[in-house]
Amino acid sequence: MVHCEEGDGQVPWRGARAALVVGNYCHDVLFRDGRVVGETLGGAASFVSNVLDALSPSSPNSPSHRYVAKVGPDFAYAVAHPPLVAPSSPTTLFHAHFPSQSRPHGQSGYHGDRVLRRVRACDAILPSDLPGDADGFDFGLAAGVAGEIPPETLARMLDLCQVVLVDVQGLIRSFDPADGTVGLVPLRDTGLARLLPRIGFLKASAEEAPFVDIEEARKWCCVIVTEGKDGCRVYWKERELHVPPFPAVQIDPTGAGDSFLGGFVGGLVWGLSVPDAALLGNFFGSLTVGQIGVPKFDQRMLQYVKQELERKTEQCDGLCGRHVTVDQKSGMHEKFHASLVEAARFTCTASSAECRDDQDDNCQ
Repeated sequence: MVHCEEGDGQVPWRGARAALVVGNYCHDVLFRDGRVVGETLGGAASFVSNVLDALSPSSPNSPSHRYVAKVGPDFAYAVAHPPLVAPSSPTTLFHAHFPSQSRPHGQSGYHGDRVLRRVRACDAILPSDLPGDADGFDFGLAAGVAGEIPPETLARMLDLCQVVLVDVQGLIRSFDPADGTVGLVPLRDTGLARLLPRIGFLKASAEEAPFVDIEEARKWCCVIVTEGKDGCRVYWKERELHVPPFPAVQIDPTGAGDSFLGGFVGGLVWGLSVPDAALLGNFFGSLTVGQIGVPKFDQRMLQYVKQELERKTEQCDGLCGRHVTVDQKSGMHEKFHASLVEAARFTCTASSAECRDDQDDNCQ
């Protein structure tokens, strides 16, 4: 059993630093006032892998992450990590409906001004779809978006991985049987709350948090609540800390939480403390909302970030990666925040003329 301990706030783990990511690719269609304005690759697997791949060290000994996702024969995109194909099931399809103007304050739903509908759902990811007992992972990330990770699969991940991170949306989302509109149910009503003592981290958005019972969950695991433009909060035992945000102009919020998870896990792989890993998650979440679909990252920006990560690793004097450390922020945390703000100068955005001109060379 692995969870955040009170006291020194350290979770022991092995040294390979590899992650197992479980969650499907999806087809996303964006509507504004009933008109299609975009069709993109979606799903947790696409956003998480986009960030994790970008953060992977260049060393030949860098960790080899595994991705388990499932799609149908109609899957329309080429991806770096091929999914399993369910021959008789379609690829999960979401429709995201945006109004032309924001709703008045207090009238927004689960996804703010966006109405999200699951139109089709692929088959569930089964325990037999996961790697065998011979494989072992230091981190597991359960990042379902459409109910594709059943309890028995999550339990199997807990057996395979030293530290498991769970995106709560995969546990508490409900889908209207008539039109697929996405809603939420309390975590206690899902029967999955019993697994909390075995989960290392539980991530929820600010809209999802009231359905989690944070005060109860934090007794068993570390809870991270993302708050959009306000950054995120980390809760564990009797402690709480706020991790600051990064400026962003929101174009499409789709995948921001998944990119946060990619940055957070990527930070843990590099041996960062939880506050610093959450800061890295906030950074990549802010980059994601500024683009439609899976974002493109400027290679200069990525190089700058990885140089900072290498410097932080060197400062650990070989101690990074021995523990997942949940601790208060230090002066080094503020310096890391400043370095990421500096890295953002190279951010590749859809509206950047320089990015468009040099996209083939500079953007991933």
